[in-house]
Order: sequence, then C-alpha cells, then structure tokens
Amino acid sequence: MAIYIDPPNWPGHGRMWSHVVSDRSFEELHRFAAALGAPSRAFERDHYDWPAERYDDAVRAGAVEIGSKELVRRLTEAGLRRPKHRRGERPTP
Repeated sequence: MAIYIDPPNWPGHGRMWSHVVSDRSFEELHRFAAALGAPSRAFERDHYDWPAERYDDAVRAGAVEIGSKELVRRLTEAGLRRPKHRRGERPTP
C-alpha cells in the first residue's frame, strides 16, 4: 500500500504536472494531499494533479516515484481507476 507519483510530463496552465495516486484508498490519498497543503480542487476523479515545483515535496513525504504507465496499472489493479468518459458516452448510474 503506497502513494505514487509519476514524472511531471503533463503540460497545463503554463506549468508541468505529475499525478499522485494511492493503491489503497481515496481516503489515504486525500490525507496525503492534505498533509502537503494540496487544495481540494487539485483532485480529479482518481488522482491529484501535482505541480512540478512541488514534486520533490511529495517524494520527501513518501510518494514513490514510478512511470506514468505503471501508475495507471497500479491504480487500475487497486480498483480505484475512474477514467474520463469519451465524448458522447453517458456515465451509468
């Protein structure tokens, strides 16, 4: 059971971003993010968007560095993956 972070390879809003996930629970993920002062708006479906300039803070706090594909694999295996719906798809209740 761990918190994971991928490299800051994702551009947006003039910055580069990482993703922070848990392979245990959203509660664990929210506690980790809150302890580092992440705003709740940084949470998106199943991960926190994490700015590149705060990457080292997350690693020092215990986030395990892994590649993006491995991060998605672990999130999916944990049953915590919540992918975006494709255009035209409707979420099922």
